[in-house]
Amino acid sequence: MTFLNWTKVAIIYEDDYGLIKLRELVRSRKAQDMEVYLRQADLDSYRQVLSEIKAKEVHNIIVDTRAENMHHFLRMILQLQMNDYNYHYLFTTFDIETFDLEDFKYNFVNITAFRLVDAEDVGVRGILRDMEKFQTEGNNLLNKSRVIQAEPALMYDSVQVFAVGLRTLEQSHALRPMNISCELEHPWDGGLSLINYINSVEMKGISGPIEFKEGRRIQFKLDLLKLKQHSLVKVGEWRPGLGVNVTDTSAFFEPGATNVTLVVITILEQPYVMLRSRGNFSGNERYEGFCIDLLKEIAHMVGFAYRIELVPDGKYGVYDYETGEWNGIVRQLMDKKADLAVGSMTINYARESVIDFTKPFMNLGISILFKVPTSHPARLFSFMNPLAIEIWLYVLAAYILVSVTMFVVARFSPYEWNNPHPCHSGPEIVENQFSLANSFWFTIGTLMQQGSDLNPKAASTRIVSGVWWFFTLIIISSYTANLAAFLTVERMITPIENAEDLASQTDISYGTLESGSTMTFFRDSMIETYKKMWRFMENRKPSVFVPTYEEGIQKVLQGNYAFLMESTMLDYIVQRDCNLTQIGGLLDTKGYGIATPMGSPWRDKISLAILELQEKGEIQILYDKWWKSPSDTCLRNDKEKGSKANALGVDNIGGIFVVLLCGLAFSVLIAIFEFCYNSKRNAPAERQRTPIPPPTCSGSLQGIPQAAQMQQQSQQQQESLCSEMARELCRAIRCHASSRRRKACEKCSTHVVGYPIDNSTPTPINGVRSQRSSLRLDMSPHIHMHHHSPQQDYDGN
Repeated sequence: MTFLNWTKVAIIYEDDYGLIKLRELVRSRKAQDMEVYLRQADLDSYRQVLSEIKAKEVHNIIVDTRAENMHHFLRMILQLQMNDYNYHYLFTTFDIETFDLEDFKYNFVNITAFRLVDAEDVGVRGILRDMEKFQTEGNNLLNKSRVIQAEPALMYDSVQVFAVGLRTLEQSHALRPMNISCELEHPWDGGLSLINYINSVEMKGISGPIEFKEGRRIQFKLDLLKLKQHSLVKVGEWRPGLGVNVTDTSAFFEPGATNVTLVVITILEQPYVMLRSRGNFSGNERYEGFCIDLLKEIAHMVGFAYRIELVPDGKYGVYDYETGEWNGIVRQLMDKKADLAVGSMTINYARESVIDFTKPFMNLGISILFKVPTSHPARLFSFMNPLAIEIWLYVLAAYILVSVTMFVVARFSPYEWNNPHPCHSGPEIVENQFSLANSFWFTIGTLMQQGSDLNPKAASTRIVSGVWWFFTLIIISSYTANLAAFLTVERMITPIENAEDLASQTDISYGTLESGSTMTFFRDSMIETYKKMWRFMENRKPSVFVPTYEEGIQKVLQGNYAFLMESTMLDYIVQRDCNLTQIGGLLDTKGYGIATPMGSPWRDKISLAILELQEKGEIQILYDKWWKSPSDTCLRNDKEKGSKANALGVDNIGGIFVVLLCGLAFSVLIAIFEFCYNSKRNAPAERQRTPIPPPTCSGSLQGIPQAAQMQQQSQQQQESLCSEMARELCRAIRCHASSRRRKACEKCSTHVVGYPIDNSTPTPINGVRSQRSSLRLDMSPHIHMHHHSPQQDYDGN
């Protein structure tokens, strides 16, 4: 029972002694894990007991009956049609070879028994020859099977053991023959010695090796017999303390039984089982597909014929908690209406508890079938996609800020006021090239990686330029790199990426095949995400479950629906329809197997055939034939759907803005330093510059009294550094002021005085601010006068 992995067994015994013989079997640990049905039967109740066992779907039966009633019991088995391969009978008799089993040989019913006398033993053959020679008139000592039964063999060995023991006793003690009466109260004096000599006998009899210990036979063996097509054959043996040793495991499954026809049920499903579209076929030739080819290979290797039938309700089989019943293929196998089931039959715990499965011929998992997401529509301003909108706004703000900073810093810095006419070595007019418009032009030129005629000269303006150039380097490089990604990667609008996305939304419906293993997976799952998905599918109206894969695929193509299905079937569909795709990975891992009724003898042999086909690569060849046929697969543009170019945000390049701001702040500090330094240096000269009227030919000053001139000069000498800085600051912050101004007098001393501009001097034009050149007077005894023409105060005017 352990070797055959029995889980349910019926024991039929005829008398109480039979139950005593089987008590150790009933009490065994193996029996505690099985369903054991004990039934006592006699000649009149065999039919009733066997019918009851058949109704309970018990296919493993242990039989202990009298030898004279065995033929009647076997006839009842035939009448009740309990003689096919599903049934396994274990007879306790040691004389199974003496019964007529001709009607059982070709139905592949499993009949097993033990044999005490080995007919192939040399000693047994010699005794059989002697028995054939010794024939009394009208009496044949041998039965039709010409074997020695267990009871005569034991009697023969008992006489032999007694004779050996008595002979040994005679050799050691002198025996005195005397009459023995059964009525004597005292036993024979030599009886105890005879028993001791018998227990010490070791010999080989026709029932096997004989040895005793404490009055019990401890050395013997039983041959395990199995009914095959032609006769009962030895497939193993049993010894005390060792148990059963099966030497021919294939005997419990007939590999060459090509004359047996099995009923194979299936479901039409591409590409596993399909009806041929062309030609007029009948029988098994009507079907084609992966499982049909696999079934042909297995049938050829194992050795059986088959007849394919479709399951009536078109379902694989799921347990209904309300009715407590199974449906579909599982129900058919449980009712023994079919011998095998092929197709995309998923192996799971619930099904394995009521039917058997072979080794999986294909591994798979649950995945999501969804309509191919549409490409992002082309937009006129798609070139702006590489940078986020906030980055574009920040760049615009940085451009304005840097331009204004450049303008202000350039006006503050004295080193940006330059001689517009390099040919004049000592001009009174200086010019600043960084006007407001030029500052914006300089900034945009460097941003666009173009040059300009403006070159900063002061340290402060060069700092502004440097940090801006570094800023534009990072921005342009990042933009170029990300733009290349946007041009080469197809950005897909994918509303879902995995099962978690499905569970977290309600806009897209999703469902499974009705009464399938996928539905059972979500219904029985303990994972919170899958439990949430099951509640959604169960309560969704209209129902999201579909009776066939074809309807599920059509719902997916209609849009706004995701179909949860096995990955192998999904792969087949995606290969042939470019409008469909797989979303995410596998939700679980499982396999497809060939289903059989519980306890079927075909399971193990088919499993071995599947393993052999896998090792040879035959199953992979069949998979490529039906899944990857070039004539059926569609040509899709497989771009990297998983890779997506994301717009660069503040987290990616925000640091360059920090660098830019720090550089601008540093340049402002440098400009302030330059401004203060220049104002402090020019303040003494400005205090000494006092405007006085130009001298006349007579050497006297016209228009201004001498006292007024001296007073004005005194006030100008009292101007402080603060007034000079204020004056320069006002000049610098005037945005619409001229880019030209009077050059600061760096070499003026207390001996130099300036003359104010005559009121008749023309007003400066074109925003050019000018100042009449001061009349330098030498305070020596001779006064040298130099008159500067007003027209020379203007550049080219």
